[in-house]
Amino acid sequence: MAERMHSLRGLLLRRLWLPLLGLLLCSAVGSFALARFYAGQVYDRWLLDSAMSLAELVKVHNGRASMEITPAVSRMFTWDTVDEVHGEVLDAGGARLYGDLPEPLPRPVQAAAGEAVYYDARLRGQAVRMVEVQVPTASGQSVRLRVAETLRKRHRLERKLLMTSVPFQAAIMALAAWLAWAGTGAAARQANQVARRLAGPRPDPLAPLQPAAEAPRELWPAVEAINALLQRLSAMQDAQRRFVANAAHQLRTPLAAMQVELESSLRQHDPQAQQLALSGTLAGLARLQHLVHQLLMLSRSEDSNGTALPLQTVDLAALSRQVLERSADRAVQAGVDLGYEGPDEGVPVQGDVPLLREALGNLVDNALRYGRPRGVVTLSVAIQPGGVQVCVDDDGPGIAAGERTRVTERFYRASNSGDGCGLGLAIVSEIANRHGARLTIATSPLGGARVGLRLPAR
Repeated sequence: MAERMHSLRGLLLRRLWLPLLGLLLCSAVGSFALARFYAGQVYDRWLLDSAMSLAELVKVHNGRASMEITPAVSRMFTWDTVDEVHGEVLDAGGARLYGDLPEPLPRPVQAAAGEAVYYDARLRGQAVRMVEVQVPTASGQSVRLRVAETLRKRHRLERKLLMTSVPFQAAIMALAAWLAWAGTGAAARQANQVARRLAGPRPDPLAPLQPAAEAPRELWPAVEAINALLQRLSAMQDAQRRFVANAAHQLRTPLAAMQVELESSLRQHDPQAQQLALSGTLAGLARLQHLVHQLLMLSRSEDSNGTALPLQTVDLAALSRQVLERSADRAVQAGVDLGYEGPDEGVPVQGDVPLLREALGNLVDNALRYGRPRGVVTLSVAIQPGGVQVCVDDDGPGIAAGERTRVTERFYRASNSGDGCGLGLAIVSEIANRHGARLTIATSPLGGARVGLRLPAR
């Protein structure tokens, strides 16, 4: 699941504090373990020194090791204000020369001569630290020394180390938290400065920002994305202005013509002349109605929000036949041979039915408007590898090769003949883009224009 980002500063602090807290805890544990290790090394060395002090009391007579130790020396050896110290000296045969360590105690692997071995054990219910070392004597024999000490001093030192390190680590953690807070605050202020520059008064609100001058390096991708958005907004604004200007011009033309016709009819006293003037007004109203319909359909076909078009399965062959049936009466009145080539049904594509119907209707309407009078118009549907091709052919003058890239512009008309408004192919182009289709313009086998759509297969 994506992390919700209500605050960039909060996100940075969470990403910094949690790892930093873990790092500081690991550092505290590591420091404590290291101090404990070296303290243990010191105490172990003292334990070995105690064992070696016993070795100095071993005497050899006639090849036999012996040891004479007075009670005062024994008390001096075992004296400690905190811990209990116990020692033991064994000769080469295992006979005890001195000591009070009970048997059995865990013994490590036999150590080499002169090598000290440290290990933990329990003595009379208490945990003790032990050292065992073999010391050679002048006769060539060796004695084994074992010294045990309770762990009270060690535990006391560990507590002191812990109590000392906790406040120190807490102070370091507080300092790190403050540094993280101050650092993220500075970064947030830099981002806010960029936002204030963008929101402040500027000569051209849609002019692009300069990343190197307006923002830190880390925000350059965001500034570049904002620049791309500003460019799209500027292009959309320019297109909207052109559209409104062209639409106003196109609407003004039939309105002016209708006004002239109506004023003429009011000045006429002859009923026949009035009827002629009113017929011109009615034709202007029809053209105006067609223009308004085209404008509304163009607005509906545009993808202004970048949203996906909800598609459903459409039988393109059946839809094409329906479009031809709607245009049949107009073709009969114009004396045009309107025909269909292709399967009656069974050509499924993914699309929006009203938009596809409007696109096909515009293609047929353009062919009837600009084709040859009493000519031929044919709508064909063909299934091809990877898609479906639908074309409208006529035997009119066609579209020149140099004009084919411009006839899809809004309000552009390659010819002044006919009563079109220059929006038909622009609407078809928008609908094709919404369906992932491709608009094609070529020369028809009939001699005129071939305008078609290639839609992806279902």
